[in-house]
Amino acid sequence: MSALAILAQQNGGAVVGGAIGLMIVLWILAIAATVFWIWMLIDVLVSNLDTTNKILWFLVVFFLHFIGALLYLFLARQRRYSPATV
Repeated sequence: MSALAILAQQNGGAVVGGAIGLMIVLWILAIAATVFWIWMLIDVLVSNLDTTNKILWFLVVFFLHFIGALLYLFLARQRRYSPATV
């Protein structure tokens, strides 16, 4: 018998099912984070920032991955779309 069949017979099926469910959720989160990271990389490249800031933000997002993408989203991108002050 396979190990999964033995675990299923000894009430280990819940453990295996839970582990598989957790793996699926983690994969979905990883794919979503990667898509967000790529989106922020592209957004940096097509932004209207000056060249120095564009290179700086690209390197931050590229090397810090998800955290860098969040930093860019909340710090640099928000400034671009903030309403004009009078």
